[in-house]
Amino acid sequence: MAAAWGAAAEENAAPARVLNQAEIDSLLGFDGGPSAEDSRSGMHRIISSGLVSYERLPMLEIVFDRLVRIMSTSLRNFTSDNVDVSIDNILSLRFGDYLNSIPLPAMLAVFKAEEWDNYGLMVVDSAMIYSIVDVLLGGRRGTAAMRIEGRPYTTIERTLVERLIQVVLTDLSASFDPLCPVTFKFERLEVNPRFATISRLSNAAVLARLRVDMEDRGGRMELLLPYATLEPVRELLLQQFMGEKFGRDSIWETHLAEELWATDVDIDVVLDEQVMSLADVMALQPGSQIVLACGPGSPVQLRCGAVTLFEGKVGRRKNRVAVRIENEVAQLPRDA
Repeated sequence: MAAAWGAAAEENAAPARVLNQAEIDSLLGFDGGPSAEDSRSGMHRIISSGLVSYERLPMLEIVFDRLVRIMSTSLRNFTSDNVDVSIDNILSLRFGDYLNSIPLPAMLAVFKAEEWDNYGLMVVDSAMIYSIVDVLLGGRRGTAAMRIEGRPYTTIERTLVERLIQVVLTDLSASFDPLCPVTFKFERLEVNPRFATISRLSNAAVLARLRVDMEDRGGRMELLLPYATLEPVRELLLQQFMGEKFGRDSIWETHLAEELWATDVDIDVVLDEQVMSLADVMALQPGSQIVLACGPGSPVQLRCGAVTLFEGKVGRRKNRVAVRIENEVAQLPRDA
């Protein structure tokens, strides 16, 4: 018995197994296997659970698609060059994660949505900055823009990029016009991401990455809109795209209006109303008489449900009781 107890004690005293890094990553859901994106689990899924996918706002993708088409035309007029604009991808992420991932050097433009009273962020990368400066100052075609790293941007470069940003913001306003009129106003230009904090680092945002190609030159522009900025038009962004009217179905509206005009409604002619106690109502018997306060020429009310529509007088027409409408009753506002 003592020997068996000693063997059990030695077995319990064995050192615990130490997990290696691969096992820890697998346990927390950070393993980067081929199907890691499809089957995220563990801590990774918990961390990402607070994000809202942009696909829940289907109209936003249509707005960005309009932006690409409008920008292609406006940038051709702005640069007098052949410009091709395309969307690389649209994704949701936390604002703090995006600030940490911005490749520097870059210019960060902070703009305000006037009607929504909130802000957005536009990032122009280094390649796009030097390309637009080269094009606007008459650089030769077929040669890549010269990049001089390690120096701050000059006043001329900032001024030219600011003009580019003004053009893009005007196009962005035009892209939202069919959905909701909004004016995007340029606020300031920053080169340090810490000074372009327009939202809390943990807040979710929608990021659209745009690629601008001008033959052998070009670069990237990134447009970030926090979900707090889009909240005033969230209901509109939830609509499904149907034609150019952004979610409205004119055929269904016309059919509904035609059916409403053909709907039968009951009109009640109220001669008089009286307030009686419950005891008097219970005391009524067959043969009891209720005296009305309405005389032969007194006006009566015509009601549809609980709404009084007209006032008129009771008469007779071809052996039938009729009511002639004298005037229309003005309706009070609903919030009155």
